[in-house]
Amino acid sequence: MKKLFLFFAIVLLLSGCSWFETSHEMEKNAGELVSEGSSAFVSGDYKTAVKAYTDLKDWYPFSKYAILAELKIADSHYHLEEYDEAMIAYEEFEKMHPRNEAIPYVIYQTGLCWFNQIDTIDRDHTPAKNSLTQFNRLIDQHPESEYAQKAKENIKNCMENLSGHELYVANFYYKTKRYKAALKRYEYLVENYPGSKESKEALNKIPKCRALANKI
Repeated sequence: MKKLFLFFAIVLLLSGCSWFETSHEMEKNAGELVSEGSSAFVSGDYKTAVKAYTDLKDWYPFSKYAILAELKIADSHYHLEEYDEAMIAYEEFEKMHPRNEAIPYVIYQTGLCWFNQIDTIDRDHTPAKNSLTQFNRLIDQHPESEYAQKAKENIKNCMENLSGHELYVANFYYKTKRYKAALKRYEYLVENYPGSKESKEALNKIPKCRALANKI
């Protein structure tokens, strides 16, 4: 019985310590938290920034700084190269504040999260495809935005990666004598990436590839 009493006493003591610690943390007001987060963000301490802005968002959801906190949490994750977390935060921001003036920036940053993950043409082309989708959406919805102009600069790299990937796959099929599959890839490349150097190479290979495919 004494052991059981001692156990509960320890639990109560630990809970009390935790309560006092939380209470002490919560004594910071919204202005102090935004100042703490901003200082950390500017100095490149993005983990501390995430903590401060998250506390601000959780404890003061109706504060005039709450929307800023949501955006800075996303930006901090972006700078930490935590792209999945950043995209979730940006997408949540857009969902909650669809008319906010920062939306063009948010869409652009979402695109950059994918863009920064683009790898060589022999790897998964999903990042290039998804970043292209975001950049095109930005240009369609906010054509006058400064971020739309920046997006146009990145679209070229996306297209080059995607067309390079298509040619890589088509050539692989051709080399392994899977001519019908190769032909579909070459034709797709010409149709969807006209004028690219990859499409020109595909045009040169299509006649021979078609002849070999017809023999199968």
